[in-house]
Amino acid sequence: MTGAAAPRPRAGIVVTGTEVLTGIVSDANGPWVSARLGELGIDVESILVVGDRPDDLRAALEHLTALGLDLIVTSGGLGPTADDLTAEVVARHAGRELRLDSAMEERIAGILAEFARRFETDREALAAANRKQAMVPEGALALDPAGTAPGLVVPPRDEGPLTVVLPGPPRELQAMWPAALEAPAVRELLDRTPERGVETLRIFGAPESEIAKTLREAESEGLELTELEITTCLRRAELEIVVAYPASARPRYEALEERIATEYGRRLFSRDGSTIDEQVAGLLTGRRIGLGESCSAGLLAARLADRPGSSEYLMGGVVAYSNAAKSEHLGVPEELIAEHGAVSPPVAAAMAEGARERFGGDLGVGITGVAGPGGGTEAKPVGYVCICATAGGERRVERDPVLPGDRATIRDRSTTVALHMLRSLLASHPG
Repeated sequence: MTGAAAPRPRAGIVVTGTEVLTGIVSDANGPWVSARLGELGIDVESILVVGDRPDDLRAALEHLTALGLDLIVTSGGLGPTADDLTAEVVARHAGRELRLDSAMEERIAGILAEFARRFETDREALAAANRKQAMVPEGALALDPAGTAPGLVVPPRDEGPLTVVLPGPPRELQAMWPAALEAPAVRELLDRTPERGVETLRIFGAPESEIAKTLREAESEGLELTELEITTCLRRAELEIVVAYPASARPRYEALEERIATEYGRRLFSRDGSTIDEQVAGLLTGRRIGLGESCSAGLLAARLADRPGSSEYLMGGVVAYSNAAKSEHLGVPEELIAEHGAVSPPVAAAMAEGARERFGGDLGVGITGVAGPGGGTEAKPVGYVCICATAGGERRVERDPVLPGDRATIRDRSTTVALHMLRSLLASHPG
C-alpha cells in the first residue's frame, strides 16, 4: 500500500514599498518570486503589498504566520533611509535581536567608498547608512549585497516560518536569489519538498474556452487528471498551459500532452516551453531580416532585439506611419496606396518587400493596421491589421485579421501574429 504523498511546503510573499502600494511603481518582485517558488515545488498562498509602515509590515507577517506557512519572502525596505525598517520588523517578529555584523559593515563600506569617490557625499551620513544596513538579526545569515543592502535568511526563535528578506530593486533581488537558495535553512526546506515536474505547452489560434472543453472531454473519457495542476492563461494572443504534477504522475501528464497534440495539431507550437520569440530567433540563425512597421511602430523590432545576439539577424527597421514615409523609405508606390489604402494586404506586402530590399535582408516583414480607438470603418474596423512576411518573390505568408482589444493590445498582438507568420515562413523555406 502506497502512503500519501508528503505535503508541499507553503509560502507567502510580502512586498513592501508605498510606491508599489499606490501604483507609482508596478510590482515586479511578487510575481517573479512566486514563479521561482512554484518551479521549486513550493505552493505560494498569498502575495501581500504593504506600505513603508512598520505596523503594516508587522501585521502582514503575523497574518502569514497564522496561516501556518513554512516560508515568508519579503522584498524591499532594506535601504539606508529611516523608512527602511524591514530587517528590524522581521527580527522582532522572529524573536531575535539586531546585532552589528562587522564583516558585513566592512563589505558595505567598500561598496560605498567607490560611490563616495564619484559623488560628493556627507561622509558621516554615509557611515550611519553603512552601519544601519549591516545590522543583522541574531542567528540569521546575511547574504552578500548585489547593491548596498544585504539580504537575510532569518529562522524563527520558536515555532513559525523561515523568513528570507531580499532587497526591493528587481535586479538586486534576482541577483541575490541563487545565494538565498543555497542558505542552509532554505536548502533544508527544499530538501523536504516533494519532487515534481512543471511543463508548459503553448497554443496559437485557440481560445481558453476550447482548451477547457478539451480538458472536460479528456476527463469524461477516462483520462485521470486529478494529480495534475493545470493552469491556462491567454498571454499575448497565445494560450499558455502550465501543468505541475508529482513525479509519480508523469505518465498522466504525457497522456494529456499527447491528447492536446492530437487535437490541436500545428496550433500547438511549443511542447518544451519555448516561446515564439525564442523559436523565431533560432530559425533566423544565418539569415538577415528587415522590418517595415506602421501601426506596431517598432514593437516587432523591439521583440526581435530582446534576444541576445539579435544583431546577427536584425538588420534594421523603418517606422513608416505616414503614406509619404511608406513611399519614401520603403518604396511603396503611391498609386498602390491610393488604390488600396494604407491599411491593405498589397501595401503590407510592398512594405515587407521594401524593408527586405533596403536592409539587404533574406526576409522582410510589413505591418500596417487600424489600432484605434478611432479611424475604423465598416470595411476596415478598429483592429484590422495587414501583415506580410516575405522571403522574396512568391515565398511569402500574408494575413489580415481583425484583432480584439484596445490600442495597446492590438499593436502588441499584431507582433505576435507576425512572429508566428515568420515561423511558418522560415519552417517552409529552410536554408
